[in-house]
Amino acid sequence: MKYVFLAIFILSTTVHLYASLKKETKLRNITKPFLLLSLLGFYVLAARSPAAAVILALFFSWLGDVLLMPKGIKWFTAGGIAFMISHAFFIAGYWPDVVFSRIPVPLIVLLAAFFAAAVAFIFSKLKPHLPKALFYPMFLYLLINGAMNCFAIFRCVSNPTAATLTTAIGAALFFVSDTALFFVRFKKDGRLKTHFLVMLTYSIGELLIVLGLL
Repeated sequence: MKYVFLAIFILSTTVHLYASLKKETKLRNITKPFLLLSLLGFYVLAARSPAAAVILALFFSWLGDVLLMPKGIKWFTAGGIAFMISHAFFIAGYWPDVVFSRIPVPLIVLLAAFFAAAVAFIFSKLKPHLPKALFYPMFLYLLINGAMNCFAIFRCVSNPTAATLTTAIGAALFFVSDTALFFVRFKKDGRLKTHFLVMLTYSIGELLIVLGLL
């Protein structure tokens, strides 16, 4: 049964990516709710002992997807809050596998500095295009995404395996997806004109996170 859910995820993702590329909003809205819902079903059935934190992380990712579908700043904010909660639960899901005694302090400082600098650079490009009320909330959101990435890397350093590396790569793709989404939504004269890259990196990222956690 778990493979049925995985097949639904792959099929709905493929159709959704096509719709994103062709800017077919109706088809995007029809397929989008199935992405994380099917991935959540796959995780629950595939995991020997499903972690509550991971289930909640996937649920709030799904909720974020749904809330981002309608247009408007309020819906965008609500979706961002849902994804912020999702990142917090992903951190909680990684936490049991993190052994801080195995992580060099310079690496912790370097990762924190890297993501802080990356977020600052991204928002230096976005600032002229953002509503003032959203600048700091979005800045904080992407920092939390960066923190989620840090913990995925900490987990990988604590126990360097193909699984932990897979999750870390997935987390990085999630960061790329969020960054791309901000540019698509707010920088109308930018190179990114569709949600294709946003959803490609997002769907692969979430899948890799789940596979690594399994």
